[in-house]
Amino acid sequence: MSRAPNYEFQEWWNKQRENQGELLSENPNSLLTVEIRSPTADRTADKDRTRSARQLSWIYLLKFQQIANSIAFLTNGFVSLLRTANRRITTSDSPSDLESRRPQSRLYRVIKVFLVIIVVLLVFELVAYFKGWHFSPPTVESAAEVVDLVEYLYANWLEIRANYLAPPLQSLINVCIALFLIQSVDRVVLVLGCFWIKFRGLKPVAFVEYSEDVENVNVEEYPMVLVQIPMCNEREVYQQSIAAVCIQDWPRERMLVQVLDDSDDLDVQALIKAEVQKWQQRGVCILYRHRLIRTGYKAGNLKSAMSCDYVKDYEFVAIFDADFQPGQDFLKKTIPYFRGHDDLALVQTRWAFVNKDENLLTRLQNINLAFHFEVEQQVNGVFINFFGFNGTAGVWRIKALEECGGWLERTTVEDMDIAVRAHLCGWKFIYLNDVKCLCELPESYEAYKKQQHRWHSGPMQLFRLCFVDILHSKVSWVKKANMIFLFFLLRKLILPFYSFTLFCIILPLTMFLPEAQLPVWVVCYVPGLMSILNIIPAPRSFPFIVPYLLFENTISVTKFNAMISGLFQLGSSYEWIVTKKLGRSSEADLFGMMENESQPLAESTNLHRSSSESGLAELNKLEMNKKTGKHKRNRLYRKELALAFILLTASVRSLLSAQGIHFYFLLFQGVTFLVVGLDLIGEQVS
Repeated sequence: MSRAPNYEFQEWWNKQRENQGELLSENPNSLLTVEIRSPTADRTADKDRTRSARQLSWIYLLKFQQIANSIAFLTNGFVSLLRTANRRITTSDSPSDLESRRPQSRLYRVIKVFLVIIVVLLVFELVAYFKGWHFSPPTVESAAEVVDLVEYLYANWLEIRANYLAPPLQSLINVCIALFLIQSVDRVVLVLGCFWIKFRGLKPVAFVEYSEDVENVNVEEYPMVLVQIPMCNEREVYQQSIAAVCIQDWPRERMLVQVLDDSDDLDVQALIKAEVQKWQQRGVCILYRHRLIRTGYKAGNLKSAMSCDYVKDYEFVAIFDADFQPGQDFLKKTIPYFRGHDDLALVQTRWAFVNKDENLLTRLQNINLAFHFEVEQQVNGVFINFFGFNGTAGVWRIKALEECGGWLERTTVEDMDIAVRAHLCGWKFIYLNDVKCLCELPESYEAYKKQQHRWHSGPMQLFRLCFVDILHSKVSWVKKANMIFLFFLLRKLILPFYSFTLFCIILPLTMFLPEAQLPVWVVCYVPGLMSILNIIPAPRSFPFIVPYLLFENTISVTKFNAMISGLFQLGSSYEWIVTKKLGRSSEADLFGMMENESQPLAESTNLHRSSSESGLAELNKLEMNKKTGKHKRNRLYRKELALAFILLTASVRSLLSAQGIHFYFLLFQGVTFLVVGLDLIGEQVS
């Protein structure tokens, strides 16, 4: 009996054969592919996974080490900062500290009272915050029903600040914003004027040029030039300034150098005399003058020098401060502009700084002064032929000085005084942006602060003295308006007023009086734009735009105090302190120029020997005096520290109200005031 056929198995077998046929048609080598599996494959995978985890742990350990190093670095820096602050606070109480013995200024007393009020208000607001009154402020009616005295006081405080304090503060805010916008428009107009000058290639044109051929020179074509170097105890820089002037490429019989030494240090006087004698032996017409009665500061010194009988033989006078080093062709680049311009009184040149990259303070100063010369001086010189004389690196027509009354001792800005009076007499000025004169920037905050006090108190003294003269002068009403409203009021009075009032007083107050609003664009956007415009003449300084903005608000307290002192004749308005120099100028360049002098020395062998011996003796004396001199050290600045605590207190209040931009601005500005108050900016003395 035969078995019945299995149709199900047959169908399954046929399907399998069809499937294999399809696989062979797609991949003919599939039958030759052999997959070999090792029994240790799983172990290798586990080992790879174990190795990846170990590498990951090493990566995390390295990151942790980097974080730990960063934390250690920040901690060490913070501890070092605390030690420095503690050391300066401790040493500031010593009886030898002049700053601690100086009587407190009126502004500092006002700032202290303001600080106490701010701290009390912050404590009050913290209590209200933790009680939840910021979410549901109590009213006088609801607080009267509760026995809580603090709630009753807070409710009355809310009503008083809303009805009586906020409205006048808002009015003051509106006034400051208006002044701020006017000053910003003036700044934009100046920048546009500078762009126009660059675009059109506008610059003064000289009618004559002096030949570079020294041998075939007609001496009569060169006018008589008097060069003056006023100085006072300039131990570090006297050699460089005298040498730079004495090697001028100008006929020696047509030039006389006056070294006007007002030093009260006998050793410094001896050093300067020796330097003058050395150049006299080289054939340079140079004189040493020392006043017995030292009155009137720099103005009195220059006035005394101009009273000499031989001055009438000279047509022009070039003035250089002790730290300035004019180029060898300075006179050849400036004197030609007087030819054909009989109404020209002054040719002013640009300052260039040998130490602009020395520290953060000098970098920030360079931004301001680059804008001053590149934009302000150049625009005013091209369009209105008037600007403030910078006191040095300029050439005056002696006739113009005599016609406008000469040097006067009535202010601490004798340079601006003589420029204003010359302009009122109808004389014109020229500014040369291409001719640069090397000089130094103050490297310590103490020296910079004293310089800024003099520069901002003097203009207010001058404005008070010459306001009536401006009104009665014969110049056009346009020039009168420019001098009163732009030159004096806007750029010398309004700028320091609103800068200090708006960002150091009003902004902290609005944190405690939120009913008065200070727009964000006033705090952040417009100042940022103005800072960008200021940095355009110094494009390498763009990385310092934020420190520049914060530092300008910080130094505004010094400018505001100086402006008030000069305007109302307060005690410190007539204070004159010579800006300390460190002698950063390039001595190698000067010696290189001296070696190129073609004229031989008067007495070669003996002179070289005597100069070397006397120079060595004077150098030894100088070194001994340096060792026995006063020890320099950094100081504390009380007004800056008090304002730092005010701004930091206001930032805490801003944090409670969740005001982002205001909080960050107050925080960074407060930290900047703290850094400056501890004298951590500029030169650091160990």
